[in-house]
This record gives sequence, structure tokens and C-alpha cells, in this order.
Amino acid sequence: MDKKDVEKAALKAGKKIIDHTPEPVKEKVEEKVKEKAKEKFVEKTAGKLQGKANEASEKLQETKEKNAQKVHGKGEDAKEKLQDVLLSVKDKLSDVKEAGENFQEKVSSSDDKEKSKNKRKIKGANQIKKATDIKSSTKIKSSNDIKSSTDLKTMGS
Repeated sequence: MDKKDVEKAALKAGKKIIDHTPEPVKEKVEEKVKEKAKEKFVEKTAGKLQGKANEASEKLQETKEKNAQKVHGKGEDAKEKLQDVLLSVKDKLSDVKEAGENFQEKVSSSDDKEKSKNKRKIKGANQIKKATDIKSSTKIKSSNDIKSSTDLKTMGS
């Protein structure tokens, strides 16, 4: 027999006993039965509720752990990607810096060449003749001062 069958049989026997018992005893038995039934109901309900609460708590804990693992995993992935991006930016910036330095060298070297050419073309302040350096009319050679062919020395003399 099943547990339910036993309970049904006990219930039927209990009803027959209650039918044949006197009224004052019936009332006391009913009160006791009601109290016991109430206690059993409260115990079963509390047990079920506690079990469900524990089960929900365990599921929540598992979900929390799974989410924590996912977050850490994604955080690591994001960290690696960020490092890769920063390294590529660093490489690009070093290339740009190198190109800038090369450009600066080319510009400065071409400036130096132009400056050196211009230096030869443009006289400085000390190279410009002053009024005192200009020959006066007395310093100009006259026709008497110009050497003739007779004044030239020959190789033998």
C-alpha cells in the first residue's frame, strides 16, 4: 500500500470513530485535530518555502559567479585590445616623429645652402665702401703715370 492509501484509510477510520463518539469528546478531538493539522500545514509550507528560497539563493549565487567570470573575461579581452591599439598608435607616432625630423633636417639643410649662397651675394656692413674709401680726383692716374711698352721689363734684364 501507498502512503496515500494508508492516509485515506486512517481518515475514513477517524471519521467513523468521530461519528460514534459523544459530543464533548468530539469537540475536544476536533480542536486537537485542527491544531495538529495547522501545525503540520505550517511545517510543510515553511519547509517548502525554505527549500524554494534556498534553491533560488543557489541559482542566484551561480548566476552571480558566471557573470563575474564573464565580466573578468571581457575585461581581459578589452585590456588586450586596448594595449594593441596603444602599441599601434605608438608605432604610428614614432613614424610621424621620424618623418618630421627628416623633414626638419631637409628644410634646415636647404636653408643653410640658400643662406650660404645669399651670403656670397649680399655684402656685409664692413664690406660696403665708405666715403673715405672712394678715390678722389687727385688719386686718379694721369696719362703720364700710365706705363708704356718701354717701361716694361724684358725677360733678359
